[in-house]
Amino acid sequence: MSSHNEWDPLEEVIVGRLDGATIPTGHPVVTCNVPSWAGRLQGLAAGLRYPRRLVEPAQDELDGFVELLESLGITVRRPEPVDHKRRYATPDWSARGFCNTCPRDSLLVIGDEIIETPMAWPCRYFETHSYRALLKDYFRRGARWTSAPKPQLTDELFEPEFRTPAEDEPMRYILTEFEPVFDAADFVRAGRDLFVTRSNVTNRTGIEWLRRHLGPGYRIHEIASSCRTPMHVDTTFMPLAPGKVLINPAYVDPDRLPEGLRSWDVLVAPEPDPIDERLLKITSMCGQWLSMNVLMVDERRVIAERHHTGMLRALERWGFEPIPCDLLHYAPFGGSFHCATLDVRRRGTLESYLP
Repeated sequence: MSSHNEWDPLEEVIVGRLDGATIPTGHPVVTCNVPSWAGRLQGLAAGLRYPRRLVEPAQDELDGFVELLESLGITVRRPEPVDHKRRYATPDWSARGFCNTCPRDSLLVIGDEIIETPMAWPCRYFETHSYRALLKDYFRRGARWTSAPKPQLTDELFEPEFRTPAEDEPMRYILTEFEPVFDAADFVRAGRDLFVTRSNVTNRTGIEWLRRHLGPGYRIHEIASSCRTPMHVDTTFMPLAPGKVLINPAYVDPDRLPEGLRSWDVLVAPEPDPIDERLLKITSMCGQWLSMNVLMVDERRVIAERHHTGMLRALERWGFEPIPCDLLHYAPFGGSFHCATLDVRRRGTLESYLP
């Protein structure tokens, strides 16, 4: 195992599974990122299997994505199928599961270390168990395997009666600083520098835990986001190659980027192409900017959503070689190409790309 950034030549990747996907158990931290009507519907359906009408097109696209990766000579590994409907409990609460579609959320790879993250959604508490066979294999082959402190996820972690801030209000988050929590997908890597957004699943205490854990050999920079419902950095800020970063113009002010990025080319993502499918728009767990959720095969080749032609053209203008692929119907399960994968082996060494 060895992966230091988002762009070195990709050799091995974990791709998520749709098997057993279950609508997440209702909880304020789950529903705070969606409109109130969607949260109420989700609460009514919590614990039920996702309908075949959503699963089947997403599965077809996922199978095609895996075939594409393998055709590029990339080793693809998968988590074990899980019955996410099973109820589990801690001394403080009980929940059912969700799905293991997005390994990018629960596992963070830093060099030869893989870190199980302390996620804030109760329905994802045991999600890494479906990856345990892979984790044990990587450990036997020399990887360092770490698990961040398991959070209690009691009421003290969540702001009571939380309300999403309006555009003209100061930013606020549903999480307190009661204990460290973070999703790995709130971080992206550029060698010795990591970039993070504070969000409704990642608090300052979680960022500080990772900063102390990694030690002085790494620097963690916070990216200020104006998103009112922040969750995961990879539709906000994406390093694509040494000296090139893609930003979301709706959420990121280029003048407020960390000072070390002033020498980089800041690529502004084009407006996403509209989604015409009404069901997909209603059921997507992600915002419209999934067009940014791309996967770098190397410094030039990039897998991007075929539907988002504006992004494909922009990538070409910027000197990249986009590889169009379909994964539009994965949105109800948490993301697109970057979310659906965890790059565990890229051919390269640890370097510093910032002054």
